[in-house]
Amino acid sequence: QVQLVESGGGLVQAGGSLRLSCAVAGNTFSINTWGWYRQAPGKQRELVATMSSGRSTYYADSMKGRVTISRDNAKNTVYLQMNSLTPEDTAVYYCAALRPSLSVLLWGQGTQVTVSS
Repeated sequence: QVQLVESGGGLVQAGGSLRLSCAVAGNTFSINTWGWYRQAPGKQRELVATMSSGRSTYYADSMKGRVTISRDNAKNTVYLQMNSLTPEDTAVYYCAALRPSLSVLLWGQGTQVTVSS
């Protein structure tokens, strides 16, 4: 049983930065890819970034150039560094474990990010 617990969200001013963490517990042997998604009020959940076991990354256009996904295997943690935040980045951010098909196997509970103007 794998569990994902996000942290690091909060209130930040426009132009600021945040680093989100996703602590991973359990047997992750079968999990190939990790991802970060976000869901803004009244909008569908959307992909932000993914990282495969081979460390290849993908970034959605919405935050490309402003975010970096990384992983620390020793700490069993996946990170999302976010820079130059704007009020449009306000959302609940979710960590996810992905299947090889890139469908979501498991969601974390989410962490709220609020960017003030």
